[in-house]
Amino acid sequence: MSAIDDVLAKARADLVRVAAADVARLPDDHLLVDIRPLHNRVADGEIPGAVPIERIVLEWRLDPRGDHRIDGFTEDTTVVVFCNEGWSSSLAARDLRALGLRKATDLVGGFRAYRDAGLPVRDGGTQAIT
Repeated sequence: MSAIDDVLAKARADLVRVAAADVARLPDDHLLVDIRPLHNRVADGEIPGAVPIERIVLEWRLDPRGDHRIDGFTEDTTVVVFCNEGWSSSLAARDLRALGLRKATDLVGGFRAYRDAGLPVRDGGTQAIT
């Protein structure tokens, strides 16, 4: 097993990951966060209602007590992060939990699993929060 496989397994050990089919059943006050780069969002589309936040600023925008945080969430909000295939989002969710977001997790299989399940997708290109 490679070092990144170990890191990923440890990151996922504390996550209650969300399957694509379960996105529609998330609590009303959830926050769905797209960390994919703009070129992926333009090429493949976006999940309606998801907030695009560049990975490079994710922790600053979602620190529940930070000066640079976005509005609309608390430490108790279910935050579901997704990337293309569900790898880097697991690491991002781990980092958000370390900031105090107790219900941070990620989407199993990422955007592609969601899209491949035939769930709603809209045209991409929304400006990310930077």
